[in-house]
Amino acid sequence: MLERLRKQTAEIPYSENIKRLKEELEQAGAVLIGAGAGLSASAGFTYAGERFQKNFSDFEEKYGFHDMYSGGFYPFDGLEEYWAYWSRFIWLNRYTEPPRPVYQDLLELVKEKEYFVLTTNVDHCFQKAGFDKKRLFYTQGDYGLLQCSEPCCQETWDNEEIIRQMVKEQKDMRIPAELVPHCPRCGKPLTTNLRADDTFVQDEGWYRASERYSRFLETHQGEKVLFLELGVGFNTPGIIKYPFWQMTYQNPEATYACINYGDAAAPGEIAERSICIDGDIGEVLKELK
Repeated sequence: MLERLRKQTAEIPYSENIKRLKEELEQAGAVLIGAGAGLSASAGFTYAGERFQKNFSDFEEKYGFHDMYSGGFYPFDGLEEYWAYWSRFIWLNRYTEPPRPVYQDLLELVKEKEYFVLTTNVDHCFQKAGFDKKRLFYTQGDYGLLQCSEPCCQETWDNEEIIRQMVKEQKDMRIPAELVPHCPRCGKPLTTNLRADDTFVQDEGWYRASERYSRFLETHQGEKVLFLELGVGFNTPGIIKYPFWQMTYQNPEATYACINYGDAAAPGEIAERSICIDGDIGEVLKELK
């Protein structure tokens, strides 16, 4: 089914898809943005290549992995080395600005609309770009938060200060032992608040964001909604992609739009109300502006 639709959408001129999407953005009563890793990649937050080698060449030489994502799963030699890697990773991908203003361009397009953002990204780029934090739901966590590794409680803690210190004081791919963070409740090591298994902590902020997302859906049920999917792949399609397809199908007034480099498609059941653009998200957003 998807391959058939890819061929169909390929026959639609790029300029026509851009025009259609412009019109849908203007006419939509509400816009629900679903964002995946491709959006941040378009903004310059790539995990391999020059950006990886510039910041992690020592880890690459020692352990042989060639991208930040792979390094995140590596069984490092102790917590001092683990946090030397992760503090650099977090600082680079959470506390620095993306090289390209893709998120700012997106905000310009939707800031006057009733919008909400559902994202699997954990790099905080939406809030750094000026999006209203009460309209954001980070389902998979936040590089800027730590949690108990047990976990003994459903709490998280901001990490900017300790991460800054780790980056500054690390030497020979290790941080000082006294900087290894421990849970203030039980004393066990803290870890990143990222959904990897059933130890992921959903704190009060997570549940409040989930409730706001549910209210947004309820409020705009049956209205002319644009489901705008940006850079979402098939790693976790059950969070954004499949629900967007289903909600578009159930709402005759809705339109589904997908912008994804090399993988833009939709089911045949909603093909007539879908706009699939195979291209770089940043470039498409510039044209929409």
